[in-house]
Amino acid sequence: MENFNVVEQFGIDVFNEETMRQRLPKNVFKTLKKTIAEGKELDSSIADIVANAMKDWAIEKGATHYTHWFQPMTGITAEKHDSFISPTNEGTVIMEFSGKELIKGEPDASSFPSGGIRATFEARGYTAWDPTSYAFVKGGSLYIPTAFYSYSGEALDKKTPLLRSMDVVSDAALRILKLFGNTTAKRVVATVGAEQEYFLIDKKNYDKRKDLIFTGRTLFGAPAPKGQELDDHYFGVIKDRVADYMKDLDERLWKLGITSKTKHNEVAPAQHENAPIFAPANLATDQNQLTMELMKKVALEHGLVCLLHEKPFAGINGSGKHDNWSLSTDDGQNLLDPGNSPMENAQFLTFLAAIIKAVDEYSDLLRMSVASPGNDHRLGANEAPPAIISIFLGEELQGVVDALVEGKEYTSNGKQMFNVGVSSLPDFPKDSTDRNRTSPFAFTGNKFEFRMVGSNLNIAGPNTILNTIVANSLTEFADELEGAENFNEALHDLLVKTISEHKRVIFNGNGYGDEWPVEAEKRGLPNLKSTVDAVACITSPKNIALFKKFGVYSEVELHSRQEILFENYSKVINIEALTAADMAKTEILPAVMKFAKDVCDIAASKKAIGLEPTVETEMAKKVNDLTAALSEKAYALSDAVVKAQEVEGEEAKARCYHDEVFSTMQSLRAVADELETIVGEEYWPYPTYDELLFNV
Repeated sequence: MENFNVVEQFGIDVFNEETMRQRLPKNVFKTLKKTIAEGKELDSSIADIVANAMKDWAIEKGATHYTHWFQPMTGITAEKHDSFISPTNEGTVIMEFSGKELIKGEPDASSFPSGGIRATFEARGYTAWDPTSYAFVKGGSLYIPTAFYSYSGEALDKKTPLLRSMDVVSDAALRILKLFGNTTAKRVVATVGAEQEYFLIDKKNYDKRKDLIFTGRTLFGAPAPKGQELDDHYFGVIKDRVADYMKDLDERLWKLGITSKTKHNEVAPAQHENAPIFAPANLATDQNQLTMELMKKVALEHGLVCLLHEKPFAGINGSGKHDNWSLSTDDGQNLLDPGNSPMENAQFLTFLAAIIKAVDEYSDLLRMSVASPGNDHRLGANEAPPAIISIFLGEELQGVVDALVEGKEYTSNGKQMFNVGVSSLPDFPKDSTDRNRTSPFAFTGNKFEFRMVGSNLNIAGPNTILNTIVANSLTEFADELEGAENFNEALHDLLVKTISEHKRVIFNGNGYGDEWPVEAEKRGLPNLKSTVDAVACITSPKNIALFKKFGVYSEVELHSRQEILFENYSKVINIEALTAADMAKTEILPAVMKFAKDVCDIAASKKAIGLEPTVETEMAKKVNDLTAALSEKAYALSDAVVKAQEVEGEEAKARCYHDEVFSTMQSLRAVADELETIVGEEYWPYPTYDELLFNV
């Protein structure tokens, strides 16, 4: 097998900076690079030159088409492909691609979720090139990352609000940096590294389960005799079949310039993880969408199916997507790194205090940003953070903020570290925290790890919220500090005041413990347990005011997203309920009735020769009782769906699906799973957890 040269092949299918440098005139390259670096609007005068160079490069890579690649509110990506061909008068064609075609497209927007922004017959929508995310070639087409918006200008996608939020957090952070004497930084970039968890199962088994095909998770399934209790799968030896898949996946990702760095077995059987090196939030979002797409595609080539549902199997860990978020300047400084000088430490504490304030004031928005029907199964279980938002700082950093608030000297291991004079803070240890995997938002040395994000989620949403709420805190800080007569004194007082008012959100203990929800309630922290509860908060007055203040979302866009999320919740539960009822009626019931008949036949045979069929009689009775319960609950589920479908209003409908349909579905599952433990394996109509989890 030919060796894969990573250095030579990395980014080979991407129109990246190096390719631009080689193919564009120097002045055009310089202008485009400035656009990318500063997030400025593209100079239309160079668009034709860039488009032609991009087209020539793509054709050399085998491309015949181009597509404006965007991220509508479906949660996945969308694309419409047009060829480069243009007819001539001689009846031949030439390959053309103009600057106008590069910058703007017009896909039909009528069938994408809009949340009431537009009527179905209003089909016009636009895509606009995002030059801050590199174009790439895949499957014979040039992919151009774009924003997607309506005829009247409202954002219909995930990318547009993310780009807006990146601008506002940059502007706010630059104001703070200037107060600390940094006049060289021109832009602050929100950076993200998204760790991606997933399951791999054999496609032959997948094809035999309607629930996996239609919903991405198992709606029925008794636990296997062995799960994850031995912790033997975590970081264990990777099976050859999985290793081959991971190798192919890495090579495909590297060609697309995605810095796939880490791969390993996760805690649950058949569960694995892929993690990249961090990148600007916008690029990281695009690359994570590509990663999920390729995970699924490459798996099929290996006779496998990649499951990205947050909880495909009950009773074992689900899959998350740990969103490692930080802020970095364009001159190379990580603003969440404590630094090596007193003023750098003070600057770090300023950004830290702003984040603490932001998370406390807008914890409802952070919870909403990760809300989905799939993630509801995961959050609060013993493998994911609870639904309560809190911040983990660790012992060392906690001691620092406590000393600051209390006006005391802080000592570490008996050694004085600093006094309360902000400008005299010396260096304190980096990586001074242990990792707390039970915390939803944990400081991990030079970044925060937002652990609540679901494996199937587009990370644009959570990062849009993070950027905006932190921008709000930094803006309020700048407003107060810019007019201060004595900067050090004003900063000290501001830090003490901020941490004192918002320290309730800091929790360094066990988020899985039963005591934490009780303690959190005493602190006044919200516990939004379901997606329906979380989504309801989007349009509260304080949240509308926040987004309008920075122009990240208009009030119309917020209401539309709320409606889309409620509607999506109802649709997902509706599909799950219909699938569960169908499986129960057409697969499980016939299987258990056949099993019961055979048991009764054996009992009759034994009785005919004078033997007492005690075991058979007891088993037949138990199966009969459970079969009756299964039938009753299956039809009750169908009735609950009909009732929910008739409810008016998206929020009321979603609550009905949550309160009645979902609970009825769970009740049906309990009976079916008990039957699975009794009915003979050869009778059961689809692969069990044993086969699904241990057969790759």
